[in-house]
Amino acid sequence: MRKAFHVSICFMFVCGFLAIFSPAFSADTIKVGIVDSYTGPPTAYTMDVLDGFRLAVDKINAKGGVLGKKIEYATRDEKFKPDIGLAMAKELVMKEKVDILMGTINSGTALNVSSFAKKEKIPFFVTYAKSEKIIGEEGHRYVFNMNENTEMAGRAAAVALAKKPFVKYWICGDDYEYGHAIADAVWKNLQKMNPRVQKIGESWWKLGEADFTPYITQIMGAKPDFIIVATGGSSMVNFQKAAKATGLSQKIPFYQHTATELGTLLSQGKDAPEGVYGTSNYLFYFPDSPANKTFAEEFMKAYKRYPKASALVGYMTAQFIAEGFKKAGKLDNEALIKALEGLKLDSPIGPLSIRACDHQLELPTYFGVTKKDPKYDFLVSGNNQVVSPNDYMPTCEEVLKLRKK
Repeated sequence: MRKAFHVSICFMFVCGFLAIFSPAFSADTIKVGIVDSYTGPPTAYTMDVLDGFRLAVDKINAKGGVLGKKIEYATRDEKFKPDIGLAMAKELVMKEKVDILMGTINSGTALNVSSFAKKEKIPFFVTYAKSEKIIGEEGHRYVFNMNENTEMAGRAAAVALAKKPFVKYWICGDDYEYGHAIADAVWKNLQKMNPRVQKIGESWWKLGEADFTPYITQIMGAKPDFIIVATGGSSMVNFQKAAKATGLSQKIPFYQHTATELGTLLSQGKDAPEGVYGTSNYLFYFPDSPANKTFAEEFMKAYKRYPKASALVGYMTAQFIAEGFKKAGKLDNEALIKALEGLKLDSPIGPLSIRACDHQLELPTYFGVTKKDPKYDFLVSGNNQVVSPNDYMPTCEEVLKLRKK
């Protein structure tokens, strides 16, 4: 009797210990912690990530959740500051006890959180940051990249531009890491694909430049065949407005990554310049498929607006988390990572896979040119050329070589 009493006490102690200290999946939910910029201009993209994720989660939970558990999420505003973003990620893990991390549009924050996730062995899904270091030299087992990076965008643009007749190029853009990274990626790959191209000049302006006229005057005087414009954030729209006002867009064609995305064109209405070349990983009207129409209609019904490229990223991140756990057959992060490697899912734009070697989502890129469409009160991307991920993604060998440096 006394021995049985001691066994019972020990059993209760062990159960209590596990209940207190078991760090993950101890409740009836799978908790996702989202760190992103929910203040200022980045919200043009980050709110679509969140709403796309929320749209998918609501559908998943309505069908019973994942392995009997609902997906919940908590958000934190990093205010586009990497130090705040890292602190928010730690707070989500330590206090909120999230099982998975997700975010952000800020590459500095993404790299900081990625390092933290590696240390804590928590899966981290990067949603809209563009640094190639995320899966390149600083990539690891616990990080997944759910959108393109500057190297991939540059290669995709080069694939399309190499088939154009342009020879004399001018390069210009925002003088910061993203601007130089996207310009370098386009140019170095274009040179490889079309040795005839020549760079006749380049110009760089400070981030946030309000007056593009001196730069545009210099470029027009040099008379290049084509311009690679490496702008990001608010400079995307501001440069397009200046290009139209000065007559540049009517005389010399130019390319900007995301020039043809809804996030760049919507706010300009029908005043955006026509004939601007751009690349995007998602257009709500292309491909004109039933799956894409359904996604756009569901997003419009839920949020009263068309989905941007970042909405697809949020939507598919939730889908991969859910289907990854289902494939793993248990709520275990190591099993989730293994299940996600090579997993292929249907999406609004067709089947998408997570590459096993580096955890990069394999997305098609659409190279198009801005044009008016009577169906919309803003410009759209026309003459879209689909660039397959096989044609622009770095090979596994290239990525793994970067990680060894």
